[in-house]
Amino acid sequence: MKYILSLFGVIAVVCAVLFCGQKTEVNDDFVRIHITANSNSDFDTNAKYVVKDAVVDFLIPLLADAESKEEAEDILSCNLEKILEVANLALKNLGASYGAKLSIVDEEIPTRSYDDLVLESGIYKSLKIDLGQANGDNWWCVVFPAVCFVSSKNPQNFEYISKIWDTIQSVTQR
Repeated sequence: MKYILSLFGVIAVVCAVLFCGQKTEVNDDFVRIHITANSNSDFDTNAKYVVKDAVVDFLIPLLADAESKEEAEDILSCNLEKILEVANLALKNLGASYGAKLSIVDEEIPTRSYDDLVLESGIYKSLKIDLGQANGDNWWCVVFPAVCFVSSKNPQNFEYISKIWDTIQSVTQR
């Protein structure tokens, strides 16, 4: 009986290691953006989209010619202070009583679909922007290649600015 219980214990540990304990590898092809609202109130949800628009408008010309993930990361790193300034100005103009915090981190992001591109859940390098207490819903996107720089003022206005994205599109459309 002890043998059966021990065997069951070994099998349970192996299964746990194989299925639950797997460490997802960092995805080396993309840089994401992740904005978390202060809360899910109407004001804070709107603030999240206003900050998103301001930050995206700022990032579009900066990242337009980035040809590698590393180059995009460098651009973001060199402009963190200015990105924070843009986010905080958008919040101030709305009359928000809180500010933004940002960092570049490796974080787990769930599966997301952007038109024909599906990015599986995994760990991605991300520009993380937390608004206030960051207890609200999230907005995720991809800043490199820049596949979803969309203005919430005009959600049909997709602006694809990456040479790599153009290459991905040409390959997937064959």
